[in-house]
Amino acid sequence: MKNVGQQMTSGALSGLTSTIALQPFDLLKTRLQQGDSIYHGKFQPKQLAAHSVSVMKAAREVLDTSGMRGLWRGTAASLIRNVPGVALYMTGLTQLRSIMSSSRYFTVPVIPDHPSTTHSSVLPKLTNTGNLVAGATTRVGVGLLMNPLTLLKARFESNMYAYQTLSGAFASVVRSGPTELLRGLSAASLRDAPYAGIFVVFYEAMKRNAALITIPTSHTQSSLLHSGSAAAAGALATLATHPFDVVKTKLQVRTENQYHSFISTARTIWKYRGIRGYFDGTSLRLSRKVLSSAIGWAVYEFILMSVWTSQ
Repeated sequence: MKNVGQQMTSGALSGLTSTIALQPFDLLKTRLQQGDSIYHGKFQPKQLAAHSVSVMKAAREVLDTSGMRGLWRGTAASLIRNVPGVALYMTGLTQLRSIMSSSRYFTVPVIPDHPSTTHSSVLPKLTNTGNLVAGATTRVGVGLLMNPLTLLKARFESNMYAYQTLSGAFASVVRSGPTELLRGLSAASLRDAPYAGIFVVFYEAMKRNAALITIPTSHTQSSLLHSGSAAAAGALATLATHPFDVVKTKLQVRTENQYHSFISTARTIWKYRGIRGYFDGTSLRLSRKVLSSAIGWAVYEFILMSVWTSQ
């Protein structure tokens, strides 16, 4: 697990594949979550309830105004965010787990030459606690580095900004001051730390148990195992952390005073949308995360296993 270049390449290809295939899910999720707690400039909860946006309505609006290409608006911003972001995350996670696996507090015994060890995965093996710590730490670190691009991605996907080019959008954000570059970071960290920790714990546990039940004997079978395990883990982690995703999106795309902090944004959602407001766009994010996890981790592990077995 010392070949950082191979891990970066695998992660980048994983991010590239999932981003292009699943951008419409991200765009529609952002449109739903940007929501309006303000109706014609004033808080009107009753009118708001009557004007709630559905997935189909949001999709029709995009298709009517921009055609099919409109569903891929913001793809360039997503690629700039996700390709290096996924590469850094997967590589950082693998490297950190390699380091932690040398500690007796986090390592787990591995049966030498067992078929499930050879074909199920070549990634470092840790205890559940180790996987939780590694996933959360790596995700928050990468999120901090990539937050300006995450902000840019969210605003490009929103229809509340008239950005025409990435350079113009980035210049606009920079002009707003350094604090704007970290806007939404608190909510993103509260979402990403538990999401990544939960995901890695369940992903590794599901891979391990599935490999013991049905031992994979080829890379194809291993990829199916990785894909199914990642999809299930992604679903669990997404449902557990979705409210923080809603708060993050509103922080990054809304400019009204009540959306200037994590606490005020959470209060605003509760006051005018209730508990349902924290789950806007759940179906889209769930679909996107399940599919991106299934695609991304299958691609990442397939490439690493192919390289490992050819050496």
